[in-house]
Amino acid sequence: MSTLSPDTQHLVAVVGAGPAGLFAARELAAHGVHVVMFNRDIKPGGLAEYGIYPDKLRMKAGLREQFYQTLASENIEYYGNVTVGREVGLSLQDLHQLGFQAVLVTVGAQGTKWLGLPGENLAGVYHAKDLVYHYNGLPPYSQRTFKIGKRVVLIGVGNVMLDITHYLIDELKVDEVIAIARRGPGEIKFDRNELATVISNLDMQALDEEFERVAPVMSSLGENPSQPKAFILSALPKATPGKAPTRFRLKFLLSPTRILGDSLGRVIGLECEQNTLVMQDGEIKSQGLGTYEVLDVDTVIFAIGDNVDENIGLPVERGAFVKSPTPLFPIEGISYELYDIQAQHSLPGMFVAGWSRQASRGLVGVARKDGTSGARALLEYLHSLPSSNGVALQKVHARIQALAGPVIDKDDLVLLRALEMEKAAALGQADFRYRTNEDMLDALQTWTRENGSQGAD
Repeated sequence: MSTLSPDTQHLVAVVGAGPAGLFAARELAAHGVHVVMFNRDIKPGGLAEYGIYPDKLRMKAGLREQFYQTLASENIEYYGNVTVGREVGLSLQDLHQLGFQAVLVTVGAQGTKWLGLPGENLAGVYHAKDLVYHYNGLPPYSQRTFKIGKRVVLIGVGNVMLDITHYLIDELKVDEVIAIARRGPGEIKFDRNELATVISNLDMQALDEEFERVAPVMSSLGENPSQPKAFILSALPKATPGKAPTRFRLKFLLSPTRILGDSLGRVIGLECEQNTLVMQDGEIKSQGLGTYEVLDVDTVIFAIGDNVDENIGLPVERGAFVKSPTPLFPIEGISYELYDIQAQHSLPGMFVAGWSRQASRGLVGVARKDGTSGARALLEYLHSLPSSNGVALQKVHARIQALAGPVIDKDDLVLLRALEMEKAAALGQADFRYRTNEDMLDALQTWTRENGSQGAD
């Protein structure tokens, strides 16, 4: 295990090792901070490892290379398969008591957001993030069973919806996918490149009819219906041929009201209220008309964003960790300081970045910038503190050794990566990943048993 080098000034814990946490750790380490990273998963990367569509191998490989280069820093320690939270072996309070001078939380938005509709407990109702984790092989989601039918409705019209649609078409080859939005085409959230992966299956006649239906209300509010339609059609030149004749439809001005089920508790339909658009306080919003329609589907998937996990032990309000409204160390006007609602002041030495700060916002590039900015805010805080010493780090190491269950360090990661690459080569595949924690741990233990203390090639 590492020791504090003579030029190291401070000791900081980073909780979470997705893009925000890794780029934050890199920024801190570059400024002489000794960083100890704690990650719930065995491997680093977060959504960059387990959220990007599986066939984007070049993107994933490039990001992995950046992440492992970051972890190679002598000022960064990594401990995977370690959960930090209120009811587990290591809490945020423990980290402060061990001598960390500051903690940066970058665990993402691990909770799921639901609408509280009647029927959400029916068989065939899922959250998009759980399904994304499943087909990307994140334990334990990789081991879950998802019973997807032939007619699927997705609630939400962002990039995650398109990734799920891609999976439903290419891998599951369902008959129909319907994506619904409560507002109009002017508020779609997906980008052109993601749309290109599924636009070959988009029902163009249905699209024309849908724009013809919503055009009058859009025009009445000063929106130009031709602009979002032109944006959708602009993905056609880069269209990826679909692997199934799945019919894909976009429907607007619909708000789900209840999920219908049969006598066996299975989904048979989604009831939606039809909406119009109104201008309120200078913003276009949806307004229910009191009329309803039922979509004939057997699977409902929510792709409406995420909430943070309250079990980590931080103050939460409306599904988000509470940030200070008057930060002492703002970066570009943004607060990265966690806030005690009852005491009405910032929590000393507690910072947040990435999707922990603002859930479901942007992809890897946004997370990278936010993690770096969160680190900069934390560095400003550290300037007011005395230097740390090796005693605190010794206490940290002792506590890690006492944790129940196997803890994965940087040497383990290097070996695991080599084993997966070796397995991919043997199978003639571009990529291979163990799909369960048990398989990863068994591979490491088997190699160690067979090779003793030799280093990995």
